[in-house]
Amino acid sequence: MSSYTPLVETYIQTLEPDQEVGGTRPKSDRYFLGKLDMSKGLTRSAFLNEKAFAQGLSRLGAVGTVKYVPDGFAQMTLVDWDFDRARYNFEFVRREFLGEVRCLVFDVTPRSKSATGAFLGRIWVEDRDYHIVRFNGTYQSKLSSNLYFHFDSWREQMGPNLWLPSYIYSEESDRQYFMNSRKLQFKAQTRLWGYNIGRSNAENEFTSLTVESDKVLDNSDLAQQMSPVMSQRAWERQAEDNVIQRMEKAGLLAPEGDADKVLMTVINNLAVTNDLSITPGVRARVLLTAPLESFTIGHTIVVSRGLIDVLPDEASLAMVLAHELAHVALGHRLDTKYAFSDRMLFDDQNTFFNFFFKRDEREENDANVKGVELLNKSPYAEKLSSAGLFLRALSARSKQLPSLLQGNLGNRMATAGTVLWMPQLLQNAPPLETDKLDQVAALPLGGRLHVDPWSGAVELVKTQGVALLSPGEKLQFEIAPVFLYLTRKDQGAMTASKSKNND
Repeated sequence: MSSYTPLVETYIQTLEPDQEVGGTRPKSDRYFLGKLDMSKGLTRSAFLNEKAFAQGLSRLGAVGTVKYVPDGFAQMTLVDWDFDRARYNFEFVRREFLGEVRCLVFDVTPRSKSATGAFLGRIWVEDRDYHIVRFNGTYQSKLSSNLYFHFDSWREQMGPNLWLPSYIYSEESDRQYFMNSRKLQFKAQTRLWGYNIGRSNAENEFTSLTVESDKVLDNSDLAQQMSPVMSQRAWERQAEDNVIQRMEKAGLLAPEGDADKVLMTVINNLAVTNDLSITPGVRARVLLTAPLESFTIGHTIVVSRGLIDVLPDEASLAMVLAHELAHVALGHRLDTKYAFSDRMLFDDQNTFFNFFFKRDEREENDANVKGVELLNKSPYAEKLSSAGLFLRALSARSKQLPSLLQGNLGNRMATAGTVLWMPQLLQNAPPLETDKLDQVAALPLGGRLHVDPWSGAVELVKTQGVALLSPGEKLQFEIAPVFLYLTRKDQGAMTASKSKNND
């Protein structure tokens, strides 16, 4: 881990009893995004204002408070700095498969009952090279000032003998602190990705440079200069490309892949049925963060991973893309200051302070009107009730989940119970019935896209649909536990992948 600086994202939802459907529901949330560096101990640098995360205090009466600390969640990537037989007892439990990987399972207990910060729980060790691929438990504490949560930490193989942290799920449902009657209840997910981002050797391109002289074409008769209009478009495209490349380098934007093709299919359906001809062409990319947002970078439509996760169907996705396509069709431009390369020379952690894609109120209102017009002429015109239902559910949760809807780069979709995006679709939306099992207005986080922690590439997740047993299983906009399907990557596959990336 000391050789890598991946991005680390932690999203927390504090919980309260749900009297309507039973179980619990989110009552507030907090979000952190930063870069992890273990070269000199456990350190991390924030992409966003860390005060918003630190203000996540669960008040425990007059006795004290509990403060969420980003370092505490990052620590869950490690079992212990000193993990050996001198410090721990190991007891074999069983053999078990995690996906395709056969593991040996051990219960682990500290030899000293007073060793603060020692791991207490269970580990899964793959049976080929004996790397820890999963550990589940907590850290031992004898001091009231050190509050350790329970967690389930997963690792994925990213190279020969290289298993690195990728996902951590944390949960507390019954913990009481300081002898107080108040309970701290929350769910949290921590994701790590981008281990290899920025590490590829660009000079390799020169080693495969070839000149095919027999295929050189004489273009002397073609126009040598662009018209003023084409020059303006090329200048805007240069600004667009600069931003996209810089966001990829920072690990915030996924490399081009199959998920983009799914988005482009819907965009093309909207464009063709509305006779839109846009030059340069429209592109689509995936933002790798959890907050629900989308925006345009010139003619490139960007949708966040979290937003794609929670959308219930294609019509709801079409609603999001129609809003952004409307911005493009209406000529809402990107600031061409980004065409100057010096504006791309900043630290990754300053990305959110250097890029600004929010639209003013007039442009947002115009895009809402134009977006509805695009949808009404599209193949999704008869299915917009589900999109309206999604907006209704979003409005119902917006007061409790401001961090999920904060819009770090783009505009908010809803705020404090008010829908800001395409509110016209609410008119024909059915009422929200939380106790109705066959009405699924929104999905949980993390159910649709998987992020490759090594490259940052995203792929659509194939899951088997199940019948809900209770309304509490809907988990709309909520964090859910994860059980990764672990696989081994053979040397040949990894070599081919590296070669493809270099090409």
